[in-house]
Amino acid sequence: MFAFISRRILATIPVMGVVALVVFLLLRLTPGDPAAIIAGDAATPAELEAIRERLGLNLPIYLQFFDWVFRLLQGDFGTSILSNTSVGTMVLQRLEPTLALATTTIIFAVLVAVPMGVIAAWKHGTWIDRAIMMFSVIGFSVPVFVLGYLWIYGISINLRWLPVQGYRPIANGFWPFFERLILPTLTLSVIYIALIARITRASVLEILDEDYIRTARAKGLTEKRVLLVHALRNAAVPIVTIIGIGIALLISGVVVTESVFNLPGLGRLTVDAVLARDYPVIQGIILIFAFVYVIVNLVIDLSYTLFDPRIRY
Repeated sequence: MFAFISRRILATIPVMGVVALVVFLLLRLTPGDPAAIIAGDAATPAELEAIRERLGLNLPIYLQFFDWVFRLLQGDFGTSILSNTSVGTMVLQRLEPTLALATTTIIFAVLVAVPMGVIAAWKHGTWIDRAIMMFSVIGFSVPVFVLGYLWIYGISINLRWLPVQGYRPIANGFWPFFERLILPTLTLSVIYIALIARITRASVLEILDEDYIRTARAKGLTEKRVLLVHALRNAAVPIVTIIGIGIALLISGVVVTESVFNLPGLGRLTVDAVLARDYPVIQGIILIFAFVYVIVNLVIDLSYTLFDPRIRY
């Protein structure tokens, strides 16, 4: 068990190294000059060169990379080119909206999708199964921003049940905080629900054909116990896997959803930094997202041992 955990933890180190290298090269090799953006259109060549020298942009790329990695290992994500603010400080200021949206989306999606998938497998071939699968196909096909604007038009503008946009910190009260997360959560969770429900249905449906399921039913166990204890537990590994994979969709969806609903989170910060070509901010946010994704997948790998002890060896 210890060896299994150690191998998984050590495997995350080269992954983060490759991610750091790719992010650095992609940003440095794309067209555009941050110095020109900072200085403006009327800047002289001497002013541009002075800005490049101050930011270290006139150094060879490999020296810029090593300097950046060295500062990363010290916990320094750099300083924003435009605002001259620490990237770590900017991330902490924008963390609450993104963390709140991601948490509510994950909880809501899992609580809805897993029962949907189990019911679809249990009612295989019926209208319930077909309805759930049709929802999954539609939910996975419609872009996030389209769903967002539909929710805004239907619920916020026509029915006036919820605010259109904006965010309130939880320190200002739970309900003002929560009501502004309802529509973004519904928007972002649809694609996640569709993905998890389809995989849950397929996994549980395969398990329901096993001999031990027929044995459990023959012993007189209730259908609820057969589905939840015997079928769902043994189908948990692919379900947990797809939940981890869905985190990648969640991260990308946060950027779009926060822009649609005007949430001041990391997604909006990413968009603003990309438009301004603020290298340190872009690099810091992408590395944080990548680190979260790697940690989530590590937790998913370790959770396999709870459902299938054979994986420990």
